[in-house]
Amino acid sequence: MKIDWSECPAVERHPDRMSGAWTFAGTRVPVTFLFDNLDAGATVGEFVEWFEGVTPAQVHEVLSFVARSTGHLAAA
Repeated sequence: MKIDWSECPAVERHPDRMSGAWTFAGTRVPVTFLFDNLDAGATVGEFVEWFEGVTPAQVHEVLSFVARSTGHLAAA
């Protein structure tokens, strides 16, 4: 399933930055990095610590957005 990231306020995309990848707003951190790190066992706290500029609120907004977009309940 494709997610329409344009509806998520925590992310942005600029064609001239990071090859047009969706990034956390105000950063150069691709949203895919979140899912790669979570899949590898990282916690949200670790991710925020490792990727400067990304806030816990942004991460939670992205996770909630994905849950809503896919019809799954978000983990709190």
